[in-house]
Amino acid sequence: MMEQLPALQIVLPLVAAPLCLLLRQALWVKTFAVAVSWLCLAMALSLLDRVLTQGAISYAMGGWAPPLGIEYRIDVLNAYILVIVSGIASVVLPFGIEGADLRLPRERHYLFYAAFLLGVTGLLGIAITGDAFNIFVFLEISSLASYTLISLGRDRRALTAALSYLIMGTVGGTFILIGIGLLYQMTGTLNLQDLAQRLPPVLATRTVWMAFAFLVIGTSIKLAVFPLHQWLPNAYSFAPAAVSAFLSATATKVAYYVLVRLIFTVFGAAFVFDVMQLQLLLVPLSLAAMFVGSIAAIFQTHLKRLLAYSSVAQIGYMTLGLSMANESGLTGGLVHLFNHALMKGGLFLVAACVVFRVGSAYLSDLRGLGRRMPLTMAAFVVGGLSLIGVPGTVGFVSKWYLVLGALEREWYLVACLILLSSLLAVVYVWRVVEVMYFQEGTHDSPREDPPASMWIPTWVLIGATIFFGFNTSLTAGVARGAAAMLLGGSQ
Repeated sequence: MMEQLPALQIVLPLVAAPLCLLLRQALWVKTFAVAVSWLCLAMALSLLDRVLTQGAISYAMGGWAPPLGIEYRIDVLNAYILVIVSGIASVVLPFGIEGADLRLPRERHYLFYAAFLLGVTGLLGIAITGDAFNIFVFLEISSLASYTLISLGRDRRALTAALSYLIMGTVGGTFILIGIGLLYQMTGTLNLQDLAQRLPPVLATRTVWMAFAFLVIGTSIKLAVFPLHQWLPNAYSFAPAAVSAFLSATATKVAYYVLVRLIFTVFGAAFVFDVMQLQLLLVPLSLAAMFVGSIAAIFQTHLKRLLAYSSVAQIGYMTLGLSMANESGLTGGLVHLFNHALMKGGLFLVAACVVFRVGSAYLSDLRGLGRRMPLTMAAFVVGGLSLIGVPGTVGFVSKWYLVLGALEREWYLVACLILLSSLLAVVYVWRVVEVMYFQEGTHDSPREDPPASMWIPTWVLIGATIFFGFNTSLTAGVARGAAAMLLGGSQ
């Protein structure tokens, strides 16, 4: 059984999704989906442990040896991504909002869980496959599931947000497919490891340059790199609570993984940064995202939209780390995948708790909630401190490595800008804290926290931002190992 874990990691949620259509009954379907997500997490942790102790795992689908057959290749990087995706799913799915913010009636909630598991399948598949075309296939599975999940939001604007995401996502997916096709034309292979070996003789051709451009732009749309982020604020703001938490914590992280894999494994850092000089474009865009996203968040009056624009800024930190192309900077970008998943997943669950009790996520309706919902609002404060990067939180770990990476490259101005952008996070976090704790609420404000089935998953993610802020062996340790592997393999 252990030898089949790479295949089971994908087969389990893929088969479970249509089974939700057979179970139908809401409680049974939710219990089944939660059990599947926990099994996926257990398998991902087992694969990560095996990779750390035994090295990379190659699994030939159908017994066809790579590169002729489809290969699932697991190293420390994608095992790390598998843990992030399955871990977030296993916490978000038990969240006890019971579909209150879904457009679907309760008797049809099984459709939500079927789409959710398909989304999990797609994201896990992107991370685990070693085949370029399969990355596109799983990307489309996750995207189609995401469009559906976002459109299920009770707010009618969720439909518009889903349509915008669909249009942008289709453009991004098409660019990625064109890029993959051009690489196949030049090399005759789709296996990522084989591509890396066959590309060097043809790297100077215009076709490969165009393939690189299509792949980077297409992946950047999926990642919501500034200024290709227009789909993200509405998608996160109007999607159902569990969907906002899950997508904000996983979807962009997997897109970032694809970009990192393409740059360091397929094309190689020497080609990307010395020949194509991608850093000349990506560094300014990353810095712009950090400041524009944070400034936009400051002026938001809706909590979920504030968090969505904050995500644009946080993506800027990740792409900045990639642009440094050194071990510390890349470690900072990779560890921020995990750290931002905890922070933003937990904060979106806080927003869901607020909407459950108050019926609104507008800041004007949050007055005085700090005293009336102490557990929930304390979770926001801790998550906000992590977004700022206060020592003792995971946000500090990310920014520490990013500053180190900038100093190693002698980018002193960039290091200062990283610190300055954290001050902007102080402003938008403080805006919410001020409303919650220092303004008087109305007489009909709620006077209790939501049920335990809601605040426990919230605190699991928020508490983890403190735990992993001190215990960095799983996060920064694994991220540093992945960065060393990528840089060593790209020389």
